[in-house]
Amino acid sequence: MVRALFPGTFDPIHNGHIDIATRAAKIFDEVVVAVYDRPLKNLLFPPEERLLLTKATLSHIENIKVVGYSGLTVAFAQKIGAKVIVRGLRVISDFEHEFRMALANKHLAPDIEMAALITNEQYTFLSSSTVREIASLGGDYSRMVPKIVKEALGKRFLDLGEDQNVVQPTYLRD
Repeated sequence: MVRALFPGTFDPIHNGHIDIATRAAKIFDEVVVAVYDRPLKNLLFPPEERLLLTKATLSHIENIKVVGYSGLTVAFAQKIGAKVIVRGLRVISDFEHEFRMALANKHLAPDIEMAALITNEQYTFLSSSTVREIASLGGDYSRMVPKIVKEALGKRFLDLGEDQNVVQPTYLRD
């Protein structure tokens, strides 16, 4: 049995993530979607809520298991017996980042392989930060995320009111 690990912050999970997880589930016997709890970036949702949204979104796929984790990704992969780390690639800059991480991970855990899945064309623009920014500015993000995530985002920004410093501005405000 080949177990794969698909790690990420999933803040929030979006249709691009779901596409990669679904496609990985067709390739590997089991895919563990792991929600990282302490990334070095601002988060909109706490780990528990990101975990719940990810579980709710992927629960219909039999061979996907959703868990939370902390620490080194390769150490977690070894702990759960994953042989492969799955990552999604959208654009060239993703490749450069993932390539460096794959080399570092290979140095730390030579027994863990990396599999990069190229995103479907319709998701090349999609990132969690893009979804967060569009949601924070009141734009229509309904085709980017599942309904449960859309509702959670709407509620979160309503609760935040004007205190929305968790969303780093990029280019959509210009």
